[in-house]
Amino acid sequence: MITSPQNKSHVRALLALLFLVFTLVPVVRAQEAQPLIKSSASPAQEAMAALATLPEADSIVYINPKRILTEVAPRVMQPKDLENMVAAFAEMKTKAGLDPRTVEYLVISSRFKKPTADLNFQLPDFMMVASGDFDGAALIQLAREAAKGKLREETYNSKSINLFTIEDIEKQTGTMPFLKSLSEVAIALLNGDTIAVGTTSYVKAAIDAAAGKGRISPDLLSSALRDPSALVSTAGSPWTAFAKTFALLGTENNPRTPKCEMKLGDYYASITMDGTSFKVRGAMNADNPDTAKIIKSLMTMGLNAVVSNIKDSKAQAAIRGLTITPTETEVLVLADISQQTVADFIRDTTAPKKEEAAVTAPAPMETKTTTKPTRRTRRRSTKKP
Repeated sequence: MITSPQNKSHVRALLALLFLVFTLVPVVRAQEAQPLIKSSASPAQEAMAALATLPEADSIVYINPKRILTEVAPRVMQPKDLENMVAAFAEMKTKAGLDPRTVEYLVISSRFKKPTADLNFQLPDFMMVASGDFDGAALIQLAREAAKGKLREETYNSKSINLFTIEDIEKQTGTMPFLKSLSEVAIALLNGDTIAVGTTSYVKAAIDAAAGKGRISPDLLSSALRDPSALVSTAGSPWTAFAKTFALLGTENNPRTPKCEMKLGDYYASITMDGTSFKVRGAMNADNPDTAKIIKSLMTMGLNAVVSNIKDSKAQAAIRGLTITPTETEVLVLADISQQTVADFIRDTTAPKKEEAAVTAPAPMETKTTTKPTRRTRRRSTKKP
């Protein structure tokens, strides 16, 4: 872990950059060893082939850290912050064998679950998968050392899984059993340069998917990766998630064929970059023009509520710049945000806080002039009677 004071500014800059990327979006490579001869396929084709071995998901967020850190960061970060960030990455490479600029993709996925046989509600599974030019086994060894004995190892389908119990959540499972799935985090090496971290059942599903069982829907994956130039993209199917949660597809032990299949609410969004601006593009399935207008109205109300709770005028302007357009079958969301606006946002976010104004010494207490009452002394008579 990098804790030296001189690196604080680059950390703030990186966090601000990633925060901005995520707030603009509405809402792994798990492959065999790399061939000796470099593939001639495009990056989009390589990503599609790699992510096709992920497990079933209802939503997916795809991030290209390599492009964000090597192409976007130099355009929007202050030179000094960029210099500090590069130095910190070099230090990370030395200590942990990982340079974030070599991470090819980062995928965050979620899947909702059917109720149990006794109709108990279950929280969704979450997982993050990272792949790139790093030694996964070395990173897991560092995680073991950092956990100080709290990381236990199990074997699942010939793969090692490292488990970590979150004690604060574990204590609450007695009164709230549905938290059980969130009380434990699993870490597994899917291959030499791909790591999965998430709820235990989902990490196990990733191991199964790598072996060909229960893989992600090609339609969802194609939607998320439809724009090969995207820095960040996301896609999901909220209606399917709803159907699972409310037993429209049956329970875990008793599957049921759905009586109605709808694509309502299926969405896609991405952030791309050209020479001068970032482009936000999104679409949500609305089925018909009337529903599209209703969804547009709901989105507008939601954005207005967000704007009213944001103090930064530039962030407000960026959100107001979103154009929401209902069509015959979907709702389109478009926005162009200048790179300068992003640079200003990051600069303002990462600027060190000004020292609080010196406490003004209290004014001297007023000195009241008090007039002492005049004492009248009565002289004693010396005359004799």
